[in-house]
Amino acid sequence: MHLVLHAVRLLGFADTKAIARRFDLQGVEEVLKDAEARGWATYSSFAGTSGWSLTEAGRAENERLLKAELTDADAIRKVYADFLPLNGMLQQACTDWQLRPVDGDPLAANDHSDAAWDAGVLHELKVIDGALGSITRRLTDVLPRFDGYDRRFSQALARATAGETAWVDRSDVDSCHRVWFELHEDLLATLNLHRGD
Repeated sequence: MHLVLHAVRLLGFADTKAIARRFDLQGVEEVLKDAEARGWATYSSFAGTSGWSLTEAGRAENERLLKAELTDADAIRKVYADFLPLNGMLQQACTDWQLRPVDGDPLAANDHSDAAWDAGVLHELKVIDGALGSITRRLTDVLPRFDGYDRRFSQALARATAGETAWVDRSDVDSCHRVWFELHEDLLATLNLHRGD
């Protein structure tokens, strides 16, 4: 139950297959239906998509299970402190990927016609990628469920570097931004923090 609820939390809204893929789980549909019966998850459809999300009670249960799982909060807090400067870099890189200021329009959309601008953004993402391996290893030493964030980020960056621009910041693919957002949510959930804190 723990990893299924956590996968739903990390993904926010996802179908059963995506939830199963997140931690390579089996029997997810039964667990989700059990969570639904307990009032922890809900299945809904809108805009042509369907999926699962956590209820407030499900989020509270997820937090209870995370707290019970965490045996070395100090180690995770130290990694989180090292993560935060990289988080600022990632946010700036994604902003620069989406916007390219021009005379008279500081919020002009980046049309990706300036190869040097895009190369600068990709360089920043490569710096982040280089640091992410150590962060993931340190997290995985404490909680194995953190495994894979570095590989997923590297794979997305490789696709972006090869010219697939969606793999920097789109939310409908496992892009650099999506992987990073999920890692950030995982850290916040693990430490019982909120994005506004």
